[in-house]
Amino acid sequence: MKLLIAIVQDDDVDFLTDALMDEGFRITKLATTGGFLKKGNTTLLLGIEDEKLDDVLGIIEENCKKRTTQSQIISPTSETSIFQTIPVEIEVGGATVFVVDVEKYFKI
Repeated sequence: MKLLIAIVQDDDVDFLTDALMDEGFRITKLATTGGFLKKGNTTLLLGIEDEKLDDVLGIIEENCKKRTTQSQIISPTSETSIFQTIPVEIEVGGATVFVVDVEKYFKI
């Protein structure tokens, strides 16, 4: 058995959870915040059998696409103590997935 921890951008999570539930997977959903962009994301926890791992990873890959977006970073100017915002293009989306072996599993 595996514990799959998937960190997904909020824009993708509804499509992903629907697809996983359509295939019979049970999910625990946690609201989390990313450190870099400081925007909302969702962490999904799934307990899955070893033979289902590739199926789940495929569903995640199908539903969590990377895309480019504009963001602002704040930078102090070198001449004054005034801060300015600089537009930058960044890649968002996709998913960060951790797979952990489960030694024991209890459902009480």
